[in-house]
Amino acid sequence: MGVGSLSFREVAVVSGEVAEESGRTAKAELVAGCLRRADPAEATVVVAYLAGTLTQRQIGVGPAMLRAVPPPAAEPSLTLLEVDAALAAIGATTGTGSQAARRAALDALFARATAVEQRFLIGLLVGEVRQGALDGVMADAIARAAEVPAAAVRRALMLRGAAGPVAAAALRGGRAALDALTLDVGRPVRPMLAAAAPDVAGALARLRAEDPTAEVALEWKIDGIRAQIHRDGDRVAVFTRSLDDITPRVPELVEAVRALPVRTAVFDGEAIALRPDARPHPFQITASRTGTRDAGRLRAGTPLTVYLFDVLHVDGEDLIDRPGADRWAALANLAPPELLVPRLVTGDAAAAEAFFVDAVGRGHEGVVVKSLDTPYTAGRRGAGWVKVKPRHTLDLVVLAAEWGHGRRRGTLSNLHLGARDPGGDGFVILGKTFKGLTDELLAWQTERLRELEVRRDDWTVWVRPELVVEIAFDGLQTSTRYPGGLALRFARVLRYREDKTAAEADDMDTVRALAARE
Repeated sequence: MGVGSLSFREVAVVSGEVAEESGRTAKAELVAGCLRRADPAEATVVVAYLAGTLTQRQIGVGPAMLRAVPPPAAEPSLTLLEVDAALAAIGATTGTGSQAARRAALDALFARATAVEQRFLIGLLVGEVRQGALDGVMADAIARAAEVPAAAVRRALMLRGAAGPVAAAALRGGRAALDALTLDVGRPVRPMLAAAAPDVAGALARLRAEDPTAEVALEWKIDGIRAQIHRDGDRVAVFTRSLDDITPRVPELVEAVRALPVRTAVFDGEAIALRPDARPHPFQITASRTGTRDAGRLRAGTPLTVYLFDVLHVDGEDLIDRPGADRWAALANLAPPELLVPRLVTGDAAAAEAFFVDAVGRGHEGVVVKSLDTPYTAGRRGAGWVKVKPRHTLDLVVLAAEWGHGRRRGTLSNLHLGARDPGGDGFVILGKTFKGLTDELLAWQTERLRELEVRRDDWTVWVRPELVVEIAFDGLQTSTRYPGGLALRFARVLRYREDKTAAEADDMDTVRALAARE
């Protein structure tokens, strides 16, 4: 890879400018300006970095390696592609002595980076570049930079799964290059996502705004691993929501789809490990089963079940633009009932609510309510799918907080959360979160936590356990990392409870009872 012409500093500065802007149009124009200055080879990296990710995704560098970095350089000298190549080399370093070699290479990179570049680089490495340059903004930015219709960019993003290659194609060949991108069996597309509603009534109102009597489909929301399954003859490939290929780890899914009466197809579904009573195992059991390469050994004890809920292609015909009802009919024509997600089509609110209650009672996350008319809008939280889950909340105590990065630099961001120990005066940590914090709440908690500080290191401030915060979360999972044996899943801050003392926070008995009901 060449050194390129775009400087790393340019991208770091634009990232900061994007973070300061609140409007989507202004954000898109800033990103577009950076893309206009990039050549197609650099576009993939620009898009990744401004979205807060590495092109390599993970290179094995965590917060511990970033606590002491060399002093910043006085003048910028790094090009964008030099940084990307250096990070790739660090991630590829393995074997004896690799830790020291990675440390040396990381220090050499940071020594050439200015203060602005170092802050941006740290944010990229720890995943705390959150300036709002997400899919919608990025699609608009690519369209502006390449002077092509935004709709053409969005469709290309759907079919290629990543913004970087789409930006490179658009800058290199314009609209014609985008139109040449098609759904290819064997190449994963971005999955369609669901918006959220607080309850079934809210989901129905959202989907039936124009016709209050319209029927909708309700399907179980399975707490498993999203599985996009491609079949081309005898070749079957399985991809996750993040488009990782896990085919060797899920032989049950391969066998199930290979047995269907079709030659080429693309299915969307969910893989989950079920108990003998058909209730789901905790999520981490499914995650560990699909995450291991030793599927043959684990399959007998922890088999996977697949639930299919959509089909995007059948024997040479793309179905992504067809209504949801048509896609389901095509799916039901191919797959036996045991492979289909349980589904109810109804216009009756009471029946819809009963279906939701039954799904939750069987141990599932909730339901997805779907319009019968919507096409498959991959990679976007389209208006046609709405998920409904029972929301769990706990009042927990803040035990410590970590300093933020990127736009949160200088603030206490990542909260350490604990429940009361019913057997004593202490607290049991259940996890951490930096999600759900507005700028105002972030500023307030930083000031308040400083008042409660008891000690600190370069990374973390420990505080007196006095501040109670209401936390929403999707569930609890067993954990060997935390002393209580349980950890929160997808925790996020709802509000601080200044009306409560730490003695009134929830205790571990409450947490364990909640875990037992899942």
